[in-house]
Amino acid sequence: MPSLKDLKNRIASVKSTRKITKAMQMVAAAKLRRAQDAAEAARPYTERFTAVMAGLSQGVEGSPSAPRLMAGTGSDQVQLLVVMTAERGLCGGFNANIAKLARQRARALVAAGKTVKILTVGKKGRDSLRRDLAEHFIGHIDMSEVKRLSYTDAQKIARDVLNRFDAGEFDVATIFFARFENVVTQHPTAQQIIPAQFDATPDATTASNLYDYEPGEEEILADLLPRGVATQIFAALLENAASEQGARMSAMDNATRNAGDMIDDLTIEFNRSRQARITNELIEIISGAEAL
Repeated sequence: MPSLKDLKNRIASVKSTRKITKAMQMVAAAKLRRAQDAAEAARPYTERFTAVMAGLSQGVEGSPSAPRLMAGTGSDQVQLLVVMTAERGLCGGFNANIAKLARQRARALVAAGKTVKILTVGKKGRDSLRRDLAEHFIGHIDMSEVKRLSYTDAQKIARDVLNRFDAGEFDVATIFFARFENVVTQHPTAQQIIPAQFDATPDATTASNLYDYEPGEEEILADLLPRGVATQIFAALLENAASEQGARMSAMDNATRNAGDMIDDLTIEFNRSRQARITNELIEIISGAEAL
């Protein structure tokens, strides 16, 4: 049974931990608002950009002059998985869920006889996947020095991916990130970016019917598709940033509550132990007095 001193020290330790988790929760809440606003502000632009690209792609679909980023290499043998996670932990299952989805996809592709290559963005994903998929790693992009996300950061990642595609290192590229819904819900998502895939939405059909493009669709797509890759990556980074702060806020809130419950339990145990010690001392005093 722990002594009163041990219990007192443990209570003080848990109280210090609760102060830290409470402070981290408040910081995450402050950062979440800015990150959520940025992610939500980027969605209309990304959706409209995708609709325009989808309209353009309808005009060149199946054409031998279609840009390589849209037509692909004609094979899907070599798959590049771009796994985007956070640089820091203490955010619940945010990093683990993205890594789990990427791990499942990698194992399924390997089982199907495909060649898998992994490019990580954020060290938490790298550390998680390196345990059992280290032989598939081809690179890592460090984001630890980034204080505030910008389109330049997405261009850096897109440039790395596009250079590898131009060099013939892979056939299909897929990014993995978490799509933000709210503080307690973030959806791990896999999105193919090369070859470009566009859904035939009503907006895309409308965009295709309303506009005549000059120069032709092939020339415009050749210029816009690399920007589209950077745009999709930037949107994924913004979604990740909001998801990370939401997950951290939720995790630190739970940790603060658990610390409070632990303090209550330890305080009850401390009071019981102190009461038992006082009772024993009184019994010893009374027994000594009766012996005299």
